[in-house]
This record gives sequence, structure tokens and C-alpha cells, in this order.
Amino acid sequence: MEAQRLDKFISSQLAGVSRKDARELIRRGEVSVNGRTVKEPEHKLCPSEDSVMLGGKPVGYKRFLYIMLNKPAGVICATRDRLSETVTELLPEGLRREGLFPAGRLDKDSVGFVLITDDGALAHRLLSPKSHVPKTYFVGLRDPIDKNAAEDFLRGVTIDGGEVCLPAELKAVSEKECLLTLHEGKYHQIKRMFACRGNEVVYLKRISIGGAALDPKLSEGHARELTPDEVGKLIDQ
Repeated sequence: MEAQRLDKFISSQLAGVSRKDARELIRRGEVSVNGRTVKEPEHKLCPSEDSVMLGGKPVGYKRFLYIMLNKPAGVICATRDRLSETVTELLPEGLRREGLFPAGRLDKDSVGFVLITDDGALAHRLLSPKSHVPKTYFVGLRDPIDKNAAEDFLRGVTIDGGEVCLPAELKAVSEKECLLTLHEGKYHQIKRMFACRGNEVVYLKRISIGGAALDPKLSEGHARELTPDEVGKLIDQ
């Protein structure tokens, strides 16, 4: 593994500790590497092999962090915004660290599973149009689902602007509710797919990404780390 600066390591592993904070802690002599006090922020170490202590307590190492957030309406999928609350601002202190970002988007008024991570390679693979990673949504509609919708969506519909959608699987749950699985992520795609049929989406919740499903016990606005099994299901996509 590539060597890493000590100040970068500290800030990447500890919630609420910036690079500036880390440099100050190191210069005050509060950090040791392999039992030896180190006061140089630029000191290089191997995160997976070297033992780092801060104030006599070990600093555990996680190369990447994978977080499941149940996004509420009104929150945007961004790391910072001048006007609206962002998904990263909802994270509890224990899950915050530098470099985290939402891997994909949900509309401001939509809810459900947002993956927050600092694993850029995984995020790229999940978001790449070539990957066709399935994402399933619970959809509430203004009007009843027409009888030909499932068959038409499975063939691939053409939405406004002439964009052709990949085949999508629709399963009716009730007269005005369905589960819809997409294998791509066009702008406002689900709303546009139903709009071209004269219907309107009134509720939209993402319930799974790849093989990882939203934890039904996770309340809106709350987050937790993904389990190793859930991470594996994402990596295997």
C-alpha cells in the first residue's frame, strides 16, 4: 500500500478532525507511530501496517467508509450547498470524515437509500452507464397504473426529448403503487417515464442499490455503516 502523510491519515480516520487539527495534535506530541512520538505532520506511514495512537488511544484504520443513509425529503445529494441541507450534513459525528460524498443522486423531494462513501472507484463503477447496476424504487402515482405499462417499460420506453430508456422492470403493488427497477440513471427518469404516459409520480423512494437493500429499521434522516456482506454485494456489481 502507498505511504501516506500522518496528518492526512489522522484526518481521514477520525470524525471531525481536519488536516489543520491533525497537524496541531501531531506538533503537540499527542500522536505516536509504532510506539514512538512523532511531531512531523509530513511523516509517512503505511496505514495497513503501522500502529498509530492519539492521546494513548489507537486510531483504527478503515481504507474506505461505506454508509447507508435513509434520505428524507428536502435534503439534497451533495457535500455542501448554500441554501439546502445536504446528505453529508445528516451524518452523525462518528461517521464523518474527510472525503465522503454521495455516490449518485436522489431528487430533493425523493427519499430512501443514498450510498455515502470515499471509495471513488466503487462509486464510479456503480454510476457508470456501462455497468447497468440495478436500482429499485417504490413509486406512488397520482393515477392508476395503466395495464400496458409493465410490458412497455420492459421493452424500453422513449421519454421526452427522444431519449430511449433501457428495459425496466415494473411490478404493481396496488392500483397506484409499484416497484420499479432501473439499470441506468437518466435525469428525473422515473418521473419522465410516467409523465410520457400521462401519469404523475407523487412519491418516490429508493429501496435498493445492486444487491444491497435499504434497512427497514433505519428511520428517515438516519445513517449507519454498511455491513461487510452489504459492501460485498455492492462490490460484486
